[in-house]
Amino acid sequence: MNAVTIEIPGRKSLTLESIVLDFNGTIAIDGKIKSAVKPMLRALAEQYRIYVITADTRGTAAAEVEGLPVTLLIYNTTDAGIHKRELVEKLGPDRCVCIGNGNNDRFMFQTAALSIAVLESEGLYAPLLMDADMVVRSSEEALELLCNPKRLISGLRC
Repeated sequence: MNAVTIEIPGRKSLTLESIVLDFNGTIAIDGKIKSAVKPMLRALAEQYRIYVITADTRGTAAAEVEGLPVTLLIYNTTDAGIHKRELVEKLGPDRCVCIGNGNNDRFMFQTAALSIAVLESEGLYAPLLMDADMVVRSSEEALELLCNPKRLISGLRC
């Protein structure tokens, strides 16, 4: 695993090591990981540590991430947001990017160096937009930003 450094004009550079992903509504729709997401996770795992953290509302997360180079963390619904923030803090918030769509993602968005909100078919918790650095239309677009980090520059530069 290597850190990825992104020089952003007018801002301090980002050096990212970890990706924290929400599961349902972000990389998974109706409890199933989108097929285009899996190869992207494999590619990103060469440069990042990847964590999938979820309340696992549908009970499918373990089966869905099986064989993928990710660490799965499942927490109960009422504490998921707190656990997501604690994970980002443990990993080093200044070296972490998080991707999510829900209310329980707000704490990690407020903590991480880079936060990407995803508007997928399960919707986006509107107040999350206030804590996001970037907003994209799909989990594929979010992961593509990390596969091609120079794409982040246009949205983040001052």
